[in-house]
Amino acid sequence: MKKIYALVDCNNFYVSCERVFNPLLKNKPVVVLSNNDGCIVARSNEVKKLDIGFGLPVFKFKDLLRRHNVKMFSSNYTLYGDMSRRVMNILEEFTPELEIYSIDEAFMVLEGFEKYNLTEYGLKIKKCVEQFTGIPVSIGFGQTKTLAKIANKLAKKKYDGVLDISGEIDISSYLEEFPIEDVWGVGRSYSQFLIKKGIINAREFRDVSESWIRKYMHIVGSRTVMELRGYPCIEESEAPVPNKTIICSRSFGRDSEKFDDLAESISLYITKAAERLRNANLVASNLQVFLLTNRFRDIPQYTPSQSAELETPTASTSDLIREGVKILERIFKKGYRYKKAGVMLSGLVQEEHCQLNLFSEEFYDDKKKRLMKTIDTLNNKMGKDTLKFASSGINQKWHMRREFTSPHYTTRWSDLPTALA
Repeated sequence: MKKIYALVDCNNFYVSCERVFNPLLKNKPVVVLSNNDGCIVARSNEVKKLDIGFGLPVFKFKDLLRRHNVKMFSSNYTLYGDMSRRVMNILEEFTPELEIYSIDEAFMVLEGFEKYNLTEYGLKIKKCVEQFTGIPVSIGFGQTKTLAKIANKLAKKKYDGVLDISGEIDISSYLEEFPIEDVWGVGRSYSQFLIKKGIINAREFRDVSESWIRKYMHIVGSRTVMELRGYPCIEESEAPVPNKTIICSRSFGRDSEKFDDLAESISLYITKAAERLRNANLVASNLQVFLLTNRFRDIPQYTPSQSAELETPTASTSDLIREGVKILERIFKKGYRYKKAGVMLSGLVQEEHCQLNLFSEEFYDDKKKRLMKTIDTLNNKMGKDTLKFASSGINQKWHMRREFTSPHYTTRWSDLPTALA
């Protein structure tokens, strides 16, 4: 059966969360600010029309904001995280496989849906999410995650918030109206290179020749071209880092009711999330831990989550693990069989723009940065998990089932092929 991907994206999520509990804000200009109220990290559509950019310092626009009576809110990541969990719980009812990409985005993986009217299905999902959470969403369907992303962005502008480009249709017209700089994974510097080469939209990028790909493209760019051609090749762990959050979660190979198993899994997921954080030169100021029981079994259900504001934004794996285990201790309850656990890092800022706390004893200082860089360098050179934190476990009996995985021929010394004479 063919896979179809749907990207569900919450519209102006932080602003929408504030509006759910304050209906007077509807159709009013609203912004949400970063930690210490320094930058604008979310804007309503009314603010976007004022040409106020994302991520810019709020002091530059104070007069403009005041003149247009823009309502300002400090970021409330505890609220946003809980609202995100509610949205994701609803989405799980509509798909056998949900990949949470960020606090306000998730990929639904659909198999056997070829005969369904996906536009109607998307409208049903959209209505259900808005009815039970108050959060408006847009949904795009595509043969790959990259195409689903494109469909989603186009759906926001028109098509009643839902667009299906997954069927046997020529999607060239959709790709032609999609700027190259907005294609998932292309990035600013790479889009500038492509524009200089005369490639200004997604259709032109899709149609480049094989010789051109071999000459100019690195591995990420090559994958993007293949995705635009309808061939899925981006796994969850390889997806570009979103600018709002980093999420890492997995289902276990078997249900577990042991705290130690959960602590190991949380430590491992934090390790992976922190690596992605450092690769993007980011630090996080908020950490959320969540657990899920198996909703497909007739057993008591419990889906807790809790966030913690970090005293100082950090990308230190050890600091994040320590805080994550503390959260786990607060939300863990005996007597439940847990199927899945995960972590979410939010309040992301560029490391060089990190604002320190004078009253905190914990800092992401040069010593910690050197340690993290050494671990990352060794793991990149010698193979994944050559060095890892003991708290993430050795045997990992809870780990997701992967009975038929081939050896890691290129990344693990013990899996190198043996040549026999």
